[in-house]
Amino acid sequence: MGNDAAIEVSHLTRRFGSFTAVDDVSFHVERGEIFGYLGANGAGKSTTIRMLCGLLSPTSGQATVAGHDIATDPEGVKASIGYMSQKFSLYLDLSVWDNLRFFGGAYGLGGRELLARAEEVLALTDLADHSSATTGALPGGIRQRLALGCAILHAPEIVFLDEPTAGVDPVARRAFWRLIRSLARGGTTVFVTTHYLDEAEYCARIGLMVDGRLVALDTPAALKREHVPDRLFVVRGADAGTAAELLKGQTGVRAVEPFGAGLHVRTEPGAWDAQRLAERLRKGAPRTLVEEAEASLEDVFLAVVKRESREEAQP
Repeated sequence: MGNDAAIEVSHLTRRFGSFTAVDDVSFHVERGEIFGYLGANGAGKSTTIRMLCGLLSPTSGQATVAGHDIATDPEGVKASIGYMSQKFSLYLDLSVWDNLRFFGGAYGLGGRELLARAEEVLALTDLADHSSATTGALPGGIRQRLALGCAILHAPEIVFLDEPTAGVDPVARRAFWRLIRSLARGGTTVFVTTHYLDEAEYCARIGLMVDGRLVALDTPAALKREHVPDRLFVVRGADAGTAAELLKGQTGVRAVEPFGAGLHVRTEPGAWDAQRLAERLRKGAPRTLVEEAEASLEDVFLAVVKRESREEAQP
């Protein structure tokens, strides 16, 4: 475990009756790191965050956040962090400025200190031109920036972002992630959950959750090398569905997965190239285009989930 860890988690578990939402999870997050926590809905991401924010007691295990034990010092945890939940939590009938003032007061800021910090946050989040606008009238991407601004008003050491860009358009998502990277460059530790796997490429390291268990943890590049070592091809076109049937079971073809309107085809190294795949599909699926591609984190996630499913199925 790193000597400069902002978050340290050891065998953290949370049960609700007979259901185990988080199952024996261990990891650490370095100071100033953007740490991604990925998984399908119900995988245990939000439950983990709620425990780390001091909002939910663990059933067993330990964790410290900014040096505070989540079980014995939850108030110390809360004073050291910012938290942006999945659900939009601001007051829609207040202006941007009034929301900042309200949440600043909730964090114990007041007077000139609050005014100065609110001005800094407006500049950081590029919201100065919207300061007098009613929050409920703003587009979703701008409201998300305001929610993050309210979460960092008190300059916390660590910020927890739970699905911060859910329902936000791609342009607003990119702007939001520029803001996240700016926070990390300034020394803030960012712990973020997302189901947009393309966003996870911005993270220094990623933990993958499946059914409450942390099943993989590494940098995006290392995860790709470990879990998708094969050659990867993209098949697009009107006959992609037929192409899937033609390629399944072929020698050297490890997996054929839907990907958008096309397919991702993984093959053993040296077994196939784009030209050979195109020739194989020419008769049965002529309206297809085959290109070699780099593995994505979606490919990693699918490979990890399949591995876990196979292991669970073994007696």
